[in-house]
Amino acid sequence: MPDMLAGVATYLCPQDGTRARTDTPTWCCPVCGGPWDLDAGVLSSAPLNSLTGRVNSLWRYEEALPLADPAVSLGEGRTPLVPLTASVSAKLDFLMPTLSFKDRGAVMLAELARRLAPERVVADSSGNAGTALAAYCARAGLPCTVYVPEGTSPKKTEQIRAHGARLEIVPGDREATARAARAAAGSPGTFYASHVHNPYFLHGTKTYVYEMWEDLGGTLPDAIAVPVGNGTLLLGAALATSELLAQGLIDRRPALIAVQAEAVSPLATAFRAGSDGLLDAPDTASSTLAEGIAIPRPPRARQILAAVRESGGTFLTVSEDRIRAAQLDLAARGFFVETTGVVCWAAVGDWTDRSVVVPLCGAGLKTGLAPP
Repeated sequence: MPDMLAGVATYLCPQDGTRARTDTPTWCCPVCGGPWDLDAGVLSSAPLNSLTGRVNSLWRYEEALPLADPAVSLGEGRTPLVPLTASVSAKLDFLMPTLSFKDRGAVMLAELARRLAPERVVADSSGNAGTALAAYCARAGLPCTVYVPEGTSPKKTEQIRAHGARLEIVPGDREATARAARAAAGSPGTFYASHVHNPYFLHGTKTYVYEMWEDLGGTLPDAIAVPVGNGTLLLGAALATSELLAQGLIDRRPALIAVQAEAVSPLATAFRAGSDGLLDAPDTASSTLAEGIAIPRPPRARQILAAVRESGGTFLTVSEDRIRAAQLDLAARGFFVETTGVVCWAAVGDWTDRSVVVPLCGAGLKTGLAPP
């Protein structure tokens, strides 16, 4: 593979310190099998007053990103921030090109893959990451195979096929799907575009907070609520707040409020028990309307728990009835959001004591209304 990224950044295992070059197709630490972090040197952010006139996409924050000059952009990012109540605002990430926030990370993975020029790209997803990667691989001209669990929304699988990706439907749940994709990732010439294991994805999702910071005039709310399954949006948010704080561009770190469905809440359970990692969680997930965060054993669990604690945040869980009610309530306010994307509104929509932003991170057309 081409040596286009050598010397620019390296993969770093947060558990044992192992390093690897980013110009190789490696997707996990060869010692412990865990996900990579990225050591990209010093990334900075441009001052607020220098952003005027820049490209109207997440690439306007180029100093803070580990890749530059993208060829696969679809104009992702710069989604509106809209007040819902006096205390709660919503960031409308369902207005992304593929109708979910996953475009933020998918464009980074597809751009990385384009530079590495593999024979094929493989991904696994509960739906939205797969649709995003299918679209951006189409943009990049890369063959793509997406593994999804049986029971994935037909609208999401239709979208994956529409972008020309090969669809592999795996019997079982999200964990079985990940195992199938990882088995395929070992084939020669394959780039495993894992939105969980590859840290370039997190550097894409962190732009969610950079946009918020810009739109709020160089400040952030008291709290940022995010739905958490594999934690890619939460860890991206933690990355961005740390970077902005280190550069003196904010004077405090907002609390990260992690939201899970009661039916599948291994991280909330571990947090409440004071554990640094997962407790004895089942390998399979219970059924929940919030399919996008139904992850029983997230590989970055320790990082997620640490990030929430370091921010002074907490975990909240919501019932299936509250998910149904929140989806209808948002629709009555003009926002048709998929069931996973409403969990934060269900959890913090009645807050009045501090400012908080919730992501509306997937369009309702992806799943339809929750059954009564």
